[in-house]
Amino acid sequence: MVNLKELGVQYSSDESGEKTGVVLPIQQFRELLEDLEDLAVLAERRDEPTVSHEALLDELKRDGLPGSGR
Repeated sequence: MVNLKELGVQYSSDESGEKTGVVLPIQQFRELLEDLEDLAVLAERRDEPTVSHEALLDELKRDGLPGSGR
């Protein structure tokens, strides 16, 4: 769960004291955007078949990608 105090959240409000907006430190905002992008990718790929770790390593070796050797 996200702790709003740790995020450094500040609120803006209207004349009646109703919260109307949120101000975040830019780094926190960027991290939240990155998390949202990661979640969107997960959602898009949720129906893709899984690949075992061994199969992935074998594929990387076949493709000759660096760091794929043991």
